[in-house]
Amino acid sequence: MMGHTLGMSGSTIMSDPDKFDELFKWGHAHVEIGEFRDRASMEQFLCIQKEQGGTFGVHAPLLRGGSKYDLIEKVAMDPKDGRNRFKSDVEMVKEAGASYILVHFPYFKGSHNNPMQAMEEGISYLAELQKTYDIPIVCEPKLGQDMSVDGIRYLHEFFMSGRTFSPLDICVDIGDYMMACKNDWRTYIEPLLPYIRVVHMHNVTSLRETYFWAPIHPDYHQWQGGFDMKDLLQVLCQGREKFFIFEHTPHTHPSEKQVEEGIQWVRNLLNV
Repeated sequence: MMGHTLGMSGSTIMSDPDKFDELFKWGHAHVEIGEFRDRASMEQFLCIQKEQGGTFGVHAPLLRGGSKYDLIEKVAMDPKDGRNRFKSDVEMVKEAGASYILVHFPYFKGSHNNPMQAMEEGISYLAELQKTYDIPIVCEPKLGQDMSVDGIRYLHEFFMSGRTFSPLDICVDIGDYMMACKNDWRTYIEPLLPYIRVVHMHNVTSLRETYFWAPIHPDYHQWQGGFDMKDLLQVLCQGREKFFIFEHTPHTHPSEKQVEEGIQWVRNLLNV
């Protein structure tokens, strides 16, 4: 990989198999996708991806209904079941030829009695999977239930205590981090830079008292509650080569013009 790579997320089409072609129309060399409707949909995507060329990553769970948040504590299922499902995903993704598999980790619903130990144990488990299946595992810290910032704060404390995240990589969701950290984002982002392999790009907007992922765009004021992402993206483009993924969803009904303007803005900003 020469320099940073731009990619489109399956979230932009909600992994709808009838719209797989839309992921490739923007001319990016990479697609990140997960939560396929079923195995047939996954195979359909893999055929299209092979024809189109480029690379792809998988965002766990591979199939809809799988575990999204259960590696540390129960959200939808017992962590033992969540880990078994993720292990199965890793095996299939490796066989499919993905560049990486991405998982929500660390994810805490809220406060936790011993978050450092929970993260260390989780990192050890994921590192062993990565070694066994020889595929990069990228960990995406997320806001918890009711927009809890505890997980993102715990990860910061983990790094500040001198602990290591090696040999795993990190994905930064810039929407989650801006909501969690506001103007203090540098404090939380800069310690992660040596580990960041993937960046999820979207803004956020509040509709009907719910947050949705809006397209990244220079005019962030068009999104109610949106953030100025320019300085953050300029910091994230420093250091190692990364995948920068456009990860908005259809809920805000973005126009193709808005998406295209955002893509061009990011290209210019990152010089890719």
